Amino acid sequence: MVRTAHLLTGDLHQAEDLARATLARVRARWRRIPRNDVDFYVRRSLVRTHLGRTRRRRAARLLTPLLPERARRALPDPAGAVGRRDALGRALAALPARRRAVVVLRHWEELGEAEIAQLLGCSAGTVRAHARRGLAALRAHPSLGPVVTPSVAPSPARRHPVSGARS
Repeated sequence: MVRTAHLLTGDLHQAEDLARATLARVRARWRRIPRNDVDFYVRRSLVRTHLGRTRRRRAARLLTPLLPERARRALPDPAGAVGRRDALGRALAALPARRRAVVVLRHWEELGEAEIAQLLGCSAGTVRAHARRGLAALRAHPSLGPVVTPSVAPSPARRHPVSGARS
């Protein structure tokens, strides 16, 4: 749960606070939760708590004229794993909250579109759109660098030997 919260928030301390707040909310309603849906309910509560906090922080940011920016420094890593993880964290942090939630739930939690739609209270088409746009934004993010994908050269268009028309 803390891992998912960390991917949603991008900060370990905020993730721990989010997990703690989620568990407090779940504990308050424990008797009303169906026993076969505990995982779903906790995950939904985690995502909804995160989205609510994001909305409140955004409103505070809009109402406050200047907020001090935190300086983040990436530590050099000989193997590159920490640098890639940091770059991915920065790219995830750049996504809007709902889009980030969809990407995290889809690719880290490995949930299906229907489960995510039920968690977020939206349609499966909305989940697909958020996932597609989120992945496109991650691919285009400058801190992740170019992604090497195998390219397949299109076959040259053939012409009909007599008419010259393309087939």
